[in-house]
Amino acid sequence: MVQVGEGSEAEERPLPIPRRVATLSVHTSPLDQPGTGDAGGMNVYIVEVSRRLAEAGVEVEIFTRATAGGVPPVVEMAPGVRVRQVASGPLEPLPKEDLPAQLCAFTAGVLRAEAARAPGYYDLIHSHYWLSGQVGWLAKDRWGVPLVHTAHTLAKVKNARLATGDRPEPASRIVGEEQVVAEADHLVANTRTEAGELIDWYGASGDRVSVVEPGVDLDRFRPAASGQADAERAAARQRFGLPPGGRLVAFVGRIQPLKAPDVLLRAVAALRSRDPDAVADLTVVIAGGPSGTGLDQPGALIDLAKALRVDDLVRFLPPLRGDALPALFRAADLVAVPSYNESFGLVALEAQACGTPVLAAAVGGLVTAVRDGHSGILVDGHDPDEWGQALGGLLAAPGLRRRLGRGAVTHARQFSWARTAAGLLAVYGEAVCAYRRAVAAGMCRDADALSASIR
Repeated sequence: MVQVGEGSEAEERPLPIPRRVATLSVHTSPLDQPGTGDAGGMNVYIVEVSRRLAEAGVEVEIFTRATAGGVPPVVEMAPGVRVRQVASGPLEPLPKEDLPAQLCAFTAGVLRAEAARAPGYYDLIHSHYWLSGQVGWLAKDRWGVPLVHTAHTLAKVKNARLATGDRPEPASRIVGEEQVVAEADHLVANTRTEAGELIDWYGASGDRVSVVEPGVDLDRFRPAASGQADAERAAARQRFGLPPGGRLVAFVGRIQPLKAPDVLLRAVAALRSRDPDAVADLTVVIAGGPSGTGLDQPGALIDLAKALRVDDLVRFLPPLRGDALPALFRAADLVAVPSYNESFGLVALEAQACGTPVLAAAVGGLVTAVRDGHSGILVDGHDPDEWGQALGGLLAAPGLRRRLGRGAVTHARQFSWARTAAGLLAVYGEAVCAYRRAVAAGMCRDADALSASIR
């Protein structure tokens, strides 16, 4: 296992840089709005990394499934970044469970796009999520280039930490992930925890796994300007129709059992039951749309708030675009991330970059994204009483929240998308070198076009 970052060996020696990368994102498009459907942190990751790779001189072509008619087949998302929308199945969103049946059509679209180019057009494939890995597995053999894969989430891990009311991932996905792990030339993990899961749960070889931590847009997600915190908070609350005074706790993300917004509502109910005065001026904001098993009952969270008798405290907002999301983070006193599992937890990092402390579950990548006791508080488990106690303790301690808010900004500044892109370029270079060694040993297809095109 390799930690790609400051002072890594990969940064100290020159590595080849691919001219063009084919990025595969079958089940969700980088053009989709995060926070609803299947769009979330992975979308943000692909968008931000692709832009930085293009700024470094690497052309990126992103392949995703077309989900609507009347849209251009190719969209320039940013200079040097194209999104190619491949027709495969009905022109409408499909549940992830239905997408394996469309992989043949999607793969054909990817291969035909490459066949229309001069041989050796793409130098490397980077697939995201196991469905894309299945396509990348075939394309890499066809094109004679290395495959780098990022899982983002793992079925075995999700099933081991299943939320109440959530459906387990099917055995077919587990088998598919095992195949991709075995066939990929290199695996990128978001954290050391995820790297260990790939090695221990999926049998990945440690020398094929690198840790490249995601980042945050530090220009977009930033603290309020000096001396402007109160004014910005008031303006944001007015913008969203929220009470101008009192304390505000925000949840941002897809409304599904995995993200556990119900844990926050139950914690508030437990806190109110124990000490009604503790929530007397509290507003809880839930910003996001239904996703996954949450689509089965899109109004379930509203009904739960009523059943718990906390609906008078809760406000629901749709997924937020542009500057609205950082504005909400700066308007909040606290952001809650009670997920049952997160490969990283970009929401937690974005909130901290805005100077807002985070109350999060001590699971997966959140252990890295949140520095316990410095930028936020981590809670073991999802017991509503324990969450209520932690929430009440933070709400009652403005001095502690201010200290954590300062630590949150410092912690978030250690992460950036430029740093992530640099880490990926190091991984790409290592993958290319390893592929060339395999070619020399007669283990892979001849890669003359690859060697000639990569600088």
